[in-house]
Amino acid sequence: MSISSVSRKQLILEIAGKVKLPCDLKRHLSPRTVGTIMRSLPLDGNSHLMGKNIVYFETSVDSGIERSRSEFEKGDVAFLPSTGSFCFFVGPVESVKNMTPIGKFQDDNNELKNVKSGDVLRLYEETT
Repeated sequence: MSISSVSRKQLILEIAGKVKLPCDLKRHLSPRTVGTIMRSLPLDGNSHLMGKNIVYFETSVDSGIERSRSEFEKGDVAFLPSTGSFCFFVGPVESVKNMTPIGKFQDDNNELKNVKSGDVLRLYEETT
């Protein structure tokens, strides 16, 4: 049973063949960007690592910057419009690039720390 609402959309972040993590997009953080993303689902791409604390994958989603921030905590999800990338923060980061905050993910076992560059990441809405 989904606990999604108008303001929060529950998604699954899947590391292909390994694990599925709950991920919430929160419309109040960046309404225009989250709306664009929801209309683009499902999304997938090869993972990349930026330092030790950011796992990301590039998409064709096209959305400008909205409510930009450069400081993020473990569990934050952000969108980098210049590359259409979804960024998942596995630790605290002060980024040199401003990003659009879009949600949170749960990773109690630090599974994203084990992601290797090239692993396939999928973001989708779970259907029952």
